[in-house]
Amino acid sequence: MFRSHVLVCGGTGCTSSHSREILEELNRELSAQGLAQEVKTVMTGCFGLCALGPIMIVYPEGAFYSHVTVEDVKEIVSEHLMKGRIVKRLLYKETIDGDTIRSLNHTQFYEKQHRVALRNCGVINPEVIDEYIAVDGYQALAHVLTELTPQETIDLIKASGLRGRGGAGFPTGTKWQFAANTPGDVKYVCCNADEGDPGAFMDRSVLEGDPHAILEAMAIAGYCIGAHQGYIYVRAEYPIAIHRLEIALKQAREYGLLGKNIFNTGFDFDLELRFGAGAFVCGEETALMTSIEGKRGEPRVRPPFPAVKGLFGKPTVLNNVETLANIPQIILKGAEWFASMGTEKSHGTKVFALGGKITNTGLVEIPMGTTLREIIEEIGGGIPNGKKFKAAQTGGPSGGCIPASLIDTPIDYDNLIAIGSMMGSGGLIVMDEDTCMVDIAKFFLEFTVDESCGKCTACRIGTKRLLEMLEKITSGNADMHDLAELEELCYYIKDNSLCALGQTAPNPVLSTMRYFRDEYEAHIIDKRCPAGVCKKLIGYEIIPEKCVGCTACARVCPVGAISGVIKSAHTIDKIRCIKCGACIEKCKFGAIVKK
Repeated sequence: MFRSHVLVCGGTGCTSSHSREILEELNRELSAQGLAQEVKTVMTGCFGLCALGPIMIVYPEGAFYSHVTVEDVKEIVSEHLMKGRIVKRLLYKETIDGDTIRSLNHTQFYEKQHRVALRNCGVINPEVIDEYIAVDGYQALAHVLTELTPQETIDLIKASGLRGRGGAGFPTGTKWQFAANTPGDVKYVCCNADEGDPGAFMDRSVLEGDPHAILEAMAIAGYCIGAHQGYIYVRAEYPIAIHRLEIALKQAREYGLLGKNIFNTGFDFDLELRFGAGAFVCGEETALMTSIEGKRGEPRVRPPFPAVKGLFGKPTVLNNVETLANIPQIILKGAEWFASMGTEKSHGTKVFALGGKITNTGLVEIPMGTTLREIIEEIGGGIPNGKKFKAAQTGGPSGGCIPASLIDTPIDYDNLIAIGSMMGSGGLIVMDEDTCMVDIAKFFLEFTVDESCGKCTACRIGTKRLLEMLEKITSGNADMHDLAELEELCYYIKDNSLCALGQTAPNPVLSTMRYFRDEYEAHIIDKRCPAGVCKKLIGYEIIPEKCVGCTACARVCPVGAISGVIKSAHTIDKIRCIKCGACIEKCKFGAIVKK
């Protein structure tokens, strides 16, 4: 029996900040002090509060240490684990009534969260199957195989109201029903772990922190539709997730939880991994299946839909990681439990990767219907540096921008669509007053142009023309006729593209035009970027009255565009200036302004 447990985050974010080395040093120090038999160390998945990593939590006290370094380990062992004295300088510094918070669950970041898909992330060692079993792992599969028929299980998923967490929010139970009803001796179950949205890392964190939940859910799906083989399509850029999936597959087979005659019920089911090369279009279900088949990842015309003719031409169910992560809990706790969370048409919780201009970057899981204001101001800790909130972008390149005027919008599938955005997989990028919304639209179009598979003309050529129009606007060479053409082309692409990549590609443009049209007009009519971001529409000037002639700006200018003598006002050659901003950052007297 161990008297203390030390949990160290082993997610990608903390690993990149040397959490693995921290764990190794912790084990060495515990051995050196004779504590290895008294203190158990556990490598976990992501805790969620990525901005504070590396994170270490010591139980039973629940001391929440943040920004831990290898050098801090010796002090934690000698003070906390040997003498029982919490190292206060390393505690997360959020306070309540003047007292520093010690427990992770008592932080503002976690109080409004409800972890279902992320329930085991940061709690168990994802590389030890016994730890998953200890938190009811594989009990849902056992219950389904021994006590429920496939149809009863599908009816349970239907009653829960679970909708797909990877994009449009199609009802999961309905999708399974279609595949179950389609005749066929061979069927497949696929998991979409090809997370391609910029700034999104929800699925990666689930795979890293709770891989067995996905294996269990896929086996349940296989039982429901009559499939005996499944594939997890995961991008090769996720080495930690892949490593833990490989371990989980090996362990599940050894325990008889994958393979032949699972739980002595006569049901056979096994899984294989397939690696994606980072093509965003392979997040589309038919392109993903085409890639698994060993062909170029391009979407197919639908219908027929995958439930009728999918992988290798056979009936197939495909769900994304977060969708599957909910399945075992729905089986164990019931449809009513899941449906009690969220809103009338959007049940359950949703995981978001919170990033951008926000204090608390990381993973959050909230009940559907939580307002954007609660996410940004309470969970996210607000906008840093005293800046004002300007917009939030949801749904990645397929989504749209939500302006500050709609900050009290409850977040669910229908509300986001109504205001010109979408749920998508769950990226949520926060922007402050220094953001140019035209530039943001251009950023997402650049991504889409690069990731278009090129199969259909509307997407291949249309998105390129959209990008050219945006570049014309941000360079100050457009007129109002271009703005009208821009909008017309957006709707043409939406109506004529083959798959969801092209059909949703204009969303960032349309939403920014809808809510920030004044910025487009400023770029076109006034030849000015209000946020001071678009380089071709800004310039730098030195105010003579404020310049003391310290020469600091001239010394950092990479192209020698600043001239003047010491103790006299300097000037900027606007022709030579490359508008890098180095001078304005260096000036201590506020003598340089951006116009």
